[in-house]
Amino acid sequence: MALAVAVSGCAIQRAQVAQDARIQMVGMSKEQILACMGPPANKAAEGQTEVWGYNSGDGTVVASGSISGGSFSGVSSSRFCKINLVFAGSAVNSVNYQGRTGGLITAGEQCAYAVDACVKPR
Repeated sequence: MALAVAVSGCAIQRAQVAQDARIQMVGMSKEQILACMGPPANKAAEGQTEVWGYNSGDGTVVASGSISGGSFSGVSSSRFCKINLVFAGSAVNSVNYQGRTGGLITAGEQCAYAVDACVKPR
């Protein structure tokens, strides 16, 4: 029981880091992003707007199941985050997350693995 509480506490902290990143990373330069996140997995550009894409997550698989009439059925899904950093000119304009990034109270927690080094602790 204590382990479950500790693990969920870490997930909540990661979710907070991901939320903080959406604010703190706006205005960062491309050089700063390269220093804290490394090179992007992909890039796209249209005029003065450029989008850098990163993948993030720890490979968490969430499983659920039910027993009915003596048979078991189960479903599992992987949690992951695709991060898009939108640059207007040479600075981050917005940070967007896509994917199954976390649970009900831990939304975004899978994104924290990639953005953590860019976020200042509270």
